[in-house]
Amino acid sequence: MADPEIRDNAERHQYELPVEGEIAVVTYNLSPPNLMITETLVPQRLEGRGIASRLAKHVIEDARERELLILPVCPFFAAYFQKHPDLADAVHPTYRTILGL
Repeated sequence: MADPEIRDNAERHQYELPVEGEIAVVTYNLSPPNLMITETLVPQRLEGRGIASRLAKHVIEDARERELLILPVCPFFAAYFQKHPDLADAVHPTYRTILGL
């Protein structure tokens, strides 16, 4: 199930997760059927707590529900998919080849 605390701020083209008064974000460009993930930003004091992975799981699930293919331009997302090749079906075929999935 998608993470209820994470919201898609479509106006700002980012998923947002508020944590302890700060906001971790995943920025994107949407051009259906593609969802290009451009950046993942976690405030420095929140790093190392799995927040980026939590965002990634949510974004992947949301993309699947919306029948979008992810273009992981963001280095974190590219690495996340390489660590989790079982999620390759959510990635655009061109990027599967690039990432060796």
